[in-house]
Amino acid sequence: MAGGKQSPRQKMINLMYLVFIAMLAMNMSKQVLSAFGFMNEKLTEANMSAEQDNAATYANLATKATEQAEKFGEQNRKAQQVQALSLDFNAFIEKMKEELTADVEDKTDYESMDSENAGNAYFFEGEKPSAKGQAFLDKMNEYRTQLKTILGDKYSSIVEKVEKRFSTPDQKVEDGTQPWLNNRYEGFPLITTITNLTQIQADIKATENEMLTAMVQGQLESDVSMKNYTTILVPETPATLQGTNFKGKIVLGKYDASLKPSKVIVNGKEITNIANGGAILDFPSGNVGENEIVGKFVFKENGEDVEIPINTKYAVVAKPNGAVISADKMNVVYRGVVNPITISMPGVPDNAITASAPGLKKASGLGKYTMTPGTGKEVNIKVTGKLPTGESVTSNQTFRIKDIPAPMASVRGEYGEIKMPKTSLQKVTVGAVLPDFVFDLKINVSGFSIKVPGSATVEVKGTKLNAAAIRALSKARKGDVVNIFNVKAKLAGNSSYRLKKVSGLMVTIQ
Repeated sequence: MAGGKQSPRQKMINLMYLVFIAMLAMNMSKQVLSAFGFMNEKLTEANMSAEQDNAATYANLATKATEQAEKFGEQNRKAQQVQALSLDFNAFIEKMKEELTADVEDKTDYESMDSENAGNAYFFEGEKPSAKGQAFLDKMNEYRTQLKTILGDKYSSIVEKVEKRFSTPDQKVEDGTQPWLNNRYEGFPLITTITNLTQIQADIKATENEMLTAMVQGQLESDVSMKNYTTILVPETPATLQGTNFKGKIVLGKYDASLKPSKVIVNGKEITNIANGGAILDFPSGNVGENEIVGKFVFKENGEDVEIPINTKYAVVAKPNGAVISADKMNVVYRGVVNPITISMPGVPDNAITASAPGLKKASGLGKYTMTPGTGKEVNIKVTGKLPTGESVTSNQTFRIKDIPAPMASVRGEYGEIKMPKTSLQKVTVGAVLPDFVFDLKINVSGFSIKVPGSATVEVKGTKLNAAAIRALSKARKGDVVNIFNVKAKLAGNSSYRLKKVSGLMVTIQ
């Protein structure tokens, strides 16, 4: 077209051809704008549907947390945090879209939303982000950071997606890098900016859905894990006679300590002692022979009661083949204290049972004894029961002997490393405790030593700081660590027992 001398007619044809190409380009551009508008409509509809689905799942999880707090409580707590964070971010973006299209009369006329001026003015002020543009960047980064903190390592796969969806690093371009905000929102028609923001809202919904799915699916996987199963022996009959074959089977039963029934009824009475996923039974054994246990477990599921029937039998036998010996505190006895022991033999009255061991004495009450062990590491209890037939049955049980653990110096019931003002420390009473010991023992303190940084150690008689100790303590500064040690202690009621060395107490001055 441009070669050689052209006639006026040819020039006119060439001009018309150029105008035609320009008109085609303009029409194509309008079609692209409409395509973005239609895409925004589809994303908006999908977001509404996803929001409804997510809301139903949130509500279902909250119901399950109410019904089974130990199983679903932690998941529900995290879900509520994510939900609140997502609702806030979604509302923030929705407000942005309203502000960007405030001057658009017909928001369905996508071809009219071709100007880049609205987006540029909203997000930028000169070469830098505007206040609203920076607020958007900050909100995006805040959402990503807080979401990662809430989800943690347990949901690492979702955290990776969050990092990709909501990160705002500089973007690579042909001649280097460009800030994320400029790369995504500078120089774009308004309809593309709106669609871009709607896509971020879609990412929020997708993240919520993936989190909820992972939480529910993770709990389901945990519920069906073989680690939650245990073997259960099911005998064909409640009791097996001596000289006959034992008949029965071993099956797998599911064990879930976090599963809490709303009600348990056994033999017409409600059982309130529920521990480790089971109902603890404690009632008179009944007559010799087979006895029934009937009732039901009741669980809450989706707001409705689900009943699981109980129908089993147990046997009460008269003739024992051994003694039953149990320590009331644990499977050991402690030197220096009086240990309660219960000794019984099924089918044999208490007055027909004799028990002997070093330090063992009969106490008041059926089957009640006390054990005060002496030297050594073990004590053997021998039990003999006389049956109505005149026969005797003998059984032995060995218990370990342990010393009382080392006490710990304490003030106000606190021990180890504590903090308090020196004015409070001046008034405290120094004692000694046995944290988490099975016996509630009283320990008498007769003296201790106190060391204040920069002062000599002060020896104190009794349980309260003397004048010398108070003078030394007055020199302590905030952050100094005062040591209370060399505590002299005796076991109340048994001063001859030699306690282990009392652990010291470190007090940081506030």
